[in-house]
Amino acid sequence: MAGEEIRQDSRTVEQIVDGMRLFDDDLMSVVFDGNIEATELLLKIILKKDDIQVISVVGQRELQSPVVGGRDIRLDILAKDSTGKHYNVEVQKKPEGAHIRRARFNSSMMDSRMLKAGQEFSELQDSYMVFITQTDIFGHGIPIYTINRHFEEIDDIFDDGSHIVYVNGNYKGDDTVGRLMHDFGCKEAKDMYYPELAKGVRHFKEEGGRKRMCEAVENYAKEYAKEYAEKKAENVRLNSLLETIKNLMDSMKWSAEQAMAAMKLSEADKAMLLKKL
Repeated sequence: MAGEEIRQDSRTVEQIVDGMRLFDDDLMSVVFDGNIEATELLLKIILKKDDIQVISVVGQRELQSPVVGGRDIRLDILAKDSTGKHYNVEVQKKPEGAHIRRARFNSSMMDSRMLKAGQEFSELQDSYMVFITQTDIFGHGIPIYTINRHFEEIDDIFDDGSHIVYVNGNYKGDDTVGRLMHDFGCKEAKDMYYPELAKGVRHFKEEGGRKRMCEAVENYAKEYAKEYAEKKAENVRLNSLLETIKNLMDSMKWSAEQAMAAMKLSEADKAMLLKKL
């Protein structure tokens, strides 16, 4: 029985890998990790700049918040070019994953790491936050949305070097962006236009890198299961505390604050439980 379960789990993982596309961040991150050729192609098409020379690119780069208790982020792709410009590229299937304020947050996290002690602010390099979304989250039907700051009172750009770009993954035009988005939606390398992308997809889905891709899927599933179990246990704990608070409020005629004070709850628990009351 155990052997059969293992075979079934293995088949499930294989099926997941077979169904993956570049719109799946797990595949996208490994395909572009260290892949200068594919990253240059991607950035040149999206940013319409033929002179970009990428010198480094890493997938799944974690940036920790400098503030204790602050939010960390994990970047799908973090790249740097020969002029010092930094690029963060994210793929998102759901609109909420590409919230406009996330773009602001990711940009600030990149910027905060560019300058060393003693450097002038004028030395801060340009940064590009690029979201490739599976759907047209802004609904105007255009392939690319480019956001730069500008002066409200005068018709001029406020050139602080911060750039945000959204790519409409649902765009199907017969041009470079349309073909790029077509490739992001392909499950098989043979169906792709760009050999720079097909090569990486073929390696991780059909050739020597497939084992690594399967292991990544398995590890993600285990981590998800662990997080789910922890969240479920936390919900059970909070619901138990909530029931106790309600009983104290009813029997002792206390306020919620009085009940929680008597129970000596932490400030974090108090904040969570007050939302539920």
